[in-house]
Amino acid sequence: MSCYAYKFVSYKPDLPVSMTEHEAAVMGEHVAYWQGLLDKGIAVAFGPVLDPAGAWGIAVVEADSEADVLAIRAGDPVIREDLGTIDVYPMPGAITRPAISPGTM
Repeated sequence: MSCYAYKFVSYKPDLPVSMTEHEAAVMGEHVAYWQGLLDKGIAVAFGPVLDPAGAWGIAVVEADSEADVLAIRAGDPVIREDLGTIDVYPMPGAITRPAISPGTM
């Protein structure tokens, strides 16, 4: 299993300030999509990055193959609805914490 970083950049640099209703709905689907990947143990973390140059989103996943990595990106609602780009970066040698068992937090 290898780790990969996904970087989502909206075509609108002032997102979320200028979101239309449609864009807001797609972003809600996007969050639900990544929450599902987190719940399945595929995503390690995801969320917005408040970069002073413009907000963007990041996710880190564990995947078995490049096909899995590309399928995750293709299934994201922000890609299906063409709201921006998602670049994927391999993280060779990523150091991760062991999985936390439910009830041990």
